Amino acid sequence: MSEAAVGMLSSVDRAAINDVSERFGPLFAAGDYAGLARLYTEDAVIMPPHQPAVHGRAAFEKWIVSFPRISRFTLNNEEIDGRAGIAYVRGSYTMTLHPEGAPSPVEDVGKYLEIRKRQPDGSWLLAVDIFNSDRP
Repeated sequence: MSEAAVGMLSSVDRAAINDVSERFGPLFAAGDYAGLARLYTEDAVIMPPHQPAVHGRAAFEKWIVSFPRISRFTLNNEEIDGRAGIAYVRGSYTMTLHPEGAPSPVEDVGKYLEIRKRQPDGSWLLAVDIFNSDRP
C-alpha cells in the first residue's frame, strides 16, 4: 500500500518540512522577524520557556523582537512523523545569543517539539512550537 493511500507523510512532505526548518535559522540570525513569523500559521501557539504562551503569528512577531540578538541558529530535525495534513517534528537546536549587557556571547543548546500543518500550497507551517534550553 502506498504512503498516500494510508495518509502517511510522503518524501515530498518530509522535504517540505525540512525546508521550513532550513529557512528558520538564517531568518532568525538575520533578524528577519517578519520572514520568521511567516513560517508559523496565523493562529500558531509558541510556548517559550519561563514565559506565557504566545498566541498568533502577529503576537509572535511582536514577542520575538525582545529576544536577544542571535548570530547563529541551527535546527536538527531528529524525528518527523504524521498523517495527512498534520505532522510533528522533534529535534535539537544550537544557537549563539548576544544578550544586552553580557560580557560575551552565550552558546545555547536545547530541544524542541513542533506540530506542523500542511498548507494549501504544500508547505508545512508551524502551528505549535515548544522549546527549551538544556543549560541550567
